[in-house]
Amino acid sequence: MADTSLASVMPIDIPRDDFDRMLAFARLMHRLKDNTDYLDALADSLPATATVKTSWPSLLMGFDFHLTPDGPKLIEINNNAGGLYVGAGLWLPQCDNAEFTGDLMQRVLAMFPEQWQAIAIMDEDIEQQFMFPEMCAYADVLRAAGRKVFLVSPEGLTLRQDGLYCEQMRIDAIYNRHTDFYLESEPLAHIRQAYMQGLIELNPHPRSYALIGDKLRMVDWWQKGLLERCLSEDEVQFIRQITPETLHLAQIDEEEIWQDRKYWVFKPSARHGGKGVLMGKSVSRARFADLDRTETVAQRWVPASMVNIAGQELKLDIRLYMHGTKLIALAGRAWRGQVTNFREPGSGWVILNVV
Repeated sequence: MADTSLASVMPIDIPRDDFDRMLAFARLMHRLKDNTDYLDALADSLPATATVKTSWPSLLMGFDFHLTPDGPKLIEINNNAGGLYVGAGLWLPQCDNAEFTGDLMQRVLAMFPEQWQAIAIMDEDIEQQFMFPEMCAYADVLRAAGRKVFLVSPEGLTLRQDGLYCEQMRIDAIYNRHTDFYLESEPLAHIRQAYMQGLIELNPHPRSYALIGDKLRMVDWWQKGLLERCLSEDEVQFIRQITPETLHLAQIDEEEIWQDRKYWVFKPSARHGGKGVLMGKSVSRARFADLDRTETVAQRWVPASMVNIAGQELKLDIRLYMHGTKLIALAGRAWRGQVTNFREPGSGWVILNVV
């Protein structure tokens, strides 16, 4: 295990009821993205790139949960979830599950349409990324299936009249690992232009992030009236049971939220994962005062469940990797500390078994 990011080769059991609820939530989110009333409610707040409609679901949408005595609680929806490749030539093993079709590699490959024959896997300074070995692993899978694959930073793509090119080859699609989800930064201007002109397929795409991945959507789900116009009473209740109360910091009395801070987690609305996350119970008054209230959400703190691995008590969260309504993989992350990372000895990915 020394050369992999696995915390244990022994599967961790999770309850079937929790798994069923997490999967049902992910599938409801997929349906919500296409709900006409929901789209109308968000129309004025969508960035231009998110108005581009796509016929293919975003690949590897990551739904992250904590398991609690009251059932699973959503932590975030990750628009380009990584982690399936754990190193040393090994993909995260998957236990048998009736929801799976074929083996993991078949499911991974099926997410990339056959017409995507020339694919660019793109990220900022790609060779310097911590997840670069995983991107190489995806490239190997696609190349073995006969696809032409380039691993590129944005500057490695050139815009011409008929599309984006890499090494003189026109690219059919970009597997986007970049976290500028809306293509707003200057280094992505040419990719934004190509995408808006319909010259390139981009996946995961800005629309999926805008409709369910942006943390401001969790704020919207707690705004009385919005979901009620879109879904049944049972569906609205289900979403709010699983999504911890989430509020826009600018809409909350500053002194009141400060007094109750130990019950909240503060998250930048436009960043992914644990980057910039502050636990209310440990934030200083000065750091709290420095928060950009217009760009921060407050989410009810939900403690992670605990798991014993090799005699160590570690926190555990659960990730469902989805492609539309299809479950691609199931994973656990075991760690120490305030936010999810694998810096501490013993931390890493764990195999999950639904029982």
